[in-house]
Amino acid sequence: MISFQNYSPFSGFWNSEWVGLEHFRRFFSDPDFWSLLRNTMAINLLNLFFFFPLPIVLALLLNEVRNRIFKRSLQSIVYLPHFLSWVIIAGITLLLLSPRNGVMNQMLLALGIEKVDLLSNESTFWLLLTVQSIWKEAGWGTIIFLAAMSGVDPQLYEAAKMDGANKFRQMWHVTLPAIRSVIVVLLILRLGHMMDVGFEQVFLMGNGAVSSVAEVFDTYVYRLGVQQGEFSFTTAVGLFKSIVGLVLVLGTNFLAKRMGEEGVY
Repeated sequence: MISFQNYSPFSGFWNSEWVGLEHFRRFFSDPDFWSLLRNTMAINLLNLFFFFPLPIVLALLLNEVRNRIFKRSLQSIVYLPHFLSWVIIAGITLLLLSPRNGVMNQMLLALGIEKVDLLSNESTFWLLLTVQSIWKEAGWGTIIFLAAMSGVDPQLYEAAKMDGANKFRQMWHVTLPAIRSVIVVLLILRLGHMMDVGFEQVFLMGNGAVSSVAEVFDTYVYRLGVQQGEFSFTTAVGLFKSIVGLVLVLGTNFLAKRMGEEGVY
């Protein structure tokens, strides 16, 4: 018979086995934690600085194309890689950069230049992932910005022309301010995924030679959770990623509002 005498609802709260705090202690004390954090943040920061602005630039350029047939053709070309799976993207990369018979190395040999192995080079692995992401998703990311640009009042461009503004000045002083709120919202949402790296991409491009820079939280969860069955531990890892993402969203949203933007909410 259970006795409720001297029972406190918080008596076992700090019992790590009861609430699973031991999993967090193990995770943060794991020697791999800092390398996982470094690799994940480095890949995401490269995407933030190089990949995030590119759809804006592409949308600005496409918005200036006046021939509708040519514009739609360009849009289709830049959108197409989005519909390819990461397996195909990895296969194309292997065909191009393979150290044995890749297209690039064959061209280098034809020019009398020594082969290079970019697939097994730790110093270029993060950059290789960034280039892949840009080629696959940059065109698709222009859709939202082009939609926002279509709502810009044409009279603003006419007024800018009368003031002597060229195309660049019109983009800088009219188009970009008009879509600034959209850029801020997408930036906030992007920062919420700073702990997430595309698992398929990293898993397919990783190999033993680059394991020290290719192991991220997503592959770590796969290795321990799926392959070794440590579901409780990897759940704690996933919760950590979610908390960090939430803090980043709340923080950047607060800063955006302090700067006069609407933010996400």
